[in-house]
Amino acid sequence: MTAWPPLKELHVRTAARPAVTATAAAAFGVTSEVFVDWRWQMKRQLMEDGDETGGLLLAPDEQKAFSDLKEVFHAGVTPYYASLAHRTDANCPIRLQALPNLAERADALGIDDPLLEKTNTPVPEVVHVYGDRVAFCVAQLCPVYCRYCFRKHRDQERGLHFNPRIISEGLAYIARTPAIRDVLITGGDPLISHDSQILNLVAELRRIPHVSIIRIGSRVPVTLPYRITPALADGLAEHHPIWINTHFNCVEEVTPEAAAAVDILLSRGIPVGNQTVLLAGVNDSAGAMKALCEALIRIRVRPYYLYHPQIVSGTAHLRVPIEKGLDIMRALRGTTTGFAIPTYIL
Repeated sequence: MTAWPPLKELHVRTAARPAVTATAAAAFGVTSEVFVDWRWQMKRQLMEDGDETGGLLLAPDEQKAFSDLKEVFHAGVTPYYASLAHRTDANCPIRLQALPNLAERADALGIDDPLLEKTNTPVPEVVHVYGDRVAFCVAQLCPVYCRYCFRKHRDQERGLHFNPRIISEGLAYIARTPAIRDVLITGGDPLISHDSQILNLVAELRRIPHVSIIRIGSRVPVTLPYRITPALADGLAEHHPIWINTHFNCVEEVTPEAAAAVDILLSRGIPVGNQTVLLAGVNDSAGAMKALCEALIRIRVRPYYLYHPQIVSGTAHLRVPIEKGLDIMRALRGTTTGFAIPTYIL
């Protein structure tokens, strides 16, 4: 495993939270060297009631939700991300995003595929909605299974994580469709795989003459920053232009560890943009959004989109009225740096 670099003073000074690695490692009863191993993190995900929580106390409803919702949507939280949560407050923005909630059952409006991806998939796992762009869903695994995920419909699919047949068919489709100039590698989280699998895929895409832009959509810098290693970033940089969009939703996620992961990418010339989802109780106030956006630009992540929440099954308790989103956007104008303000998307 590539050694995790020491945290720089800049990251400690500018991040919204102190470094969490040493304290979290102790809470899970391991050394910091073990804790920063991303493979260990994936093996120790909090997936059901009874798994090690590192001192995170689950409320009775949360415990019940792990078992009652198991067949509805997979659960999984890395020890790192669990360590960001408030120990007892069920309304903590980290817990609201990551832990199953019994309120997910009370949703009369939600649908499983709000973006109609299934009907815009010419070959398995290639979503072709816009003429010159595709989303290539090569991954199934995630460090954290976000409760508002709009691809919950993939949860019942098995054997699709970097499946060679699916990747081969997708590459062939992209190669024979010259209109495609921009490929978004997504999933799941495509950075949860061996370096060679990721880099081989990127290399194959780069061999297609009409593909000029390769983007990677990953929440790894937020939920498992130890996965961003110099070796991985060096390999990606060999295939420029490479862009990464990640997914910070609240200021509590902007840690020195996340800042260090971002710095590894930026120092290799890989731009990092951010796509936030507007979520009730997580970031649905002008103060919370301003704090997040200003923390992001301090670590040189550009706020890109603020997504109005999709009507995904099981997310009624996280949805926000569009009027509230518009109020937040109005409150940001003129009160912070212009490029710290994302574009509001519905």
